Amino acid sequence: MTLPGEARSYGRLTAPRLTSELSERSVLCLPVGSLEQHGPHLPLNTDSLIAERFASRLAAHVADRHNLWGVPPVPYGLSPEHAWSPGTITLHVSLYTALIETLVGEYIRATPARTVLIVNGHGGNKGVLEALVHQLQRTHDAATCVVNPGSLAAGRLQDDGEFPEVHAGIRETSLMLALAPDHVRMDLLPSEPIHDPARREEIQRLVFGRGTTWPWSSDNPEISVHGVIGGDPRQATADHGQALVTAALEACVDVLDRFVPPTSHEATGVRGPHASHS
Repeated sequence: MTLPGEARSYGRLTAPRLTSELSERSVLCLPVGSLEQHGPHLPLNTDSLIAERFASRLAAHVADRHNLWGVPPVPYGLSPEHAWSPGTITLHVSLYTALIETLVGEYIRATPARTVLIVNGHGGNKGVLEALVHQLQRTHDAATCVVNPGSLAAGRLQDDGEFPEVHAGIRETSLMLALAPDHVRMDLLPSEPIHDPARREEIQRLVFGRGTTWPWSSDNPEISVHGVIGGDPRQATADHGQALVTAALEACVDVLDRFVPPTSHEATGVRGPHASHS
């Protein structure tokens, strides 16, 4: 019998069981994160925790319509903007892309699944993954897609506040309070204000401006304080985090339905494992 959503862990399967649980219509969900500073209140593995626990929630959320399996997370990412901080581990771009491509290729080789959903918990991985997803599909003849839960949620909910959310602020802290509350140390936040509206313009220029790409750093006092770039995390709540998770889950249902439609003959607009090959 197929395991329930939250128990759909690839690593817990035995080898013989894998062939009976997975099929061509199964979706492998690869969480990717980072190991980097997240202010005084969040752990180094925040991004990996968010990605892994969101993937588990997603497997449960879509269990009645998709056979989604969470594979072990990739706990390292591209974090040069945080390399100034003790504890941050960052990979070179070439090593990171080779790692992700190797893992996707191995999962396609080792299983009958032909669909890989990458759940990205770290903004610093996003640009490389956007380019890599095209190569993954061509090289391995598999349907691939990257989802960024925080961005998906932000697109469906009202903004978290007047301050841009980049790193360890209200949004990310709220997600952690909803997904991994035992890892959050709100008591370690400083008493002085973190939110300074004067930083808004510089954050927009260095981080969000699309006309120019800057190698910004999270220890730059013009955009950050205590490694936090965003609204005051003391305003974060588990309820807000759960709303973000729910919004991202619903957005992912649409993504998965395009990948693996209810019946193989339905047009999806996106090439999935059951689309006809010309």
